[in-house]
Amino acid sequence: MKKISTLFQKDPNDLKRVINQVNPGNEWVLNGQAIATRKFDGTAAAIINGELYKRYDVKKGKQAPVNAIPCQEPDTISGHWPHWVKCEEGKSEDQFFLEGLKNIQEIKDGTYELVGPKVQGNPEKFDRHMLVLHGSAHLELPSLEFEALKEWLSREENDIEGIVFHHVTDGRMCKLRKSDFGIKRKKQTS
Repeated sequence: MKKISTLFQKDPNDLKRVINQVNPGNEWVLNGQAIATRKFDGTAAAIINGELYKRYDVKKGKQAPVNAIPCQEPDTISGHWPHWVKCEEGKSEDQFFLEGLKNIQEIKDGTYELVGPKVQGNPEKFDRHMLVLHGSAHLELPSLEFEALKEWLSREENDIEGIVFHHVTDGRMCKLRKSDFGIKRKKQTS
């Protein structure tokens, strides 16, 4: 699972925010060649040849675990290098991934987001650990204009991490998060 770019360019004065300029190469979204899907806030996982993997980021100067599958080339700036590492029964750090696997209806190869009570503070408010197939929760957006997307993401009823745009034919993706506009999600209440 490769890192994906943000739909809009980062603000050079505040790299946590975006400006009203499409990132070069992402014009396809505004040209009507995108399917908008919900971005879930969890931890990346994959099912490859029917087996469960979790994402593992090899830091600069470190070695990848034995049998790790690289997701992409190392980042030339940070040196981070994401891999897939197989989850194993009996390993405590894999227990929530394995619980999530047990709670999906159909096991099929693809990338997923692990969500649930013990993942990232559970901003998605799941009552059990689940694997959500990336691209499975389609969104209807009123407009793809910068201000309209900002307004849509700021609505109380749209308490999601963000949007992932999938090209309709060739697999390209890009994202847009609430945090790109400085919008915070609702606080979790117990």
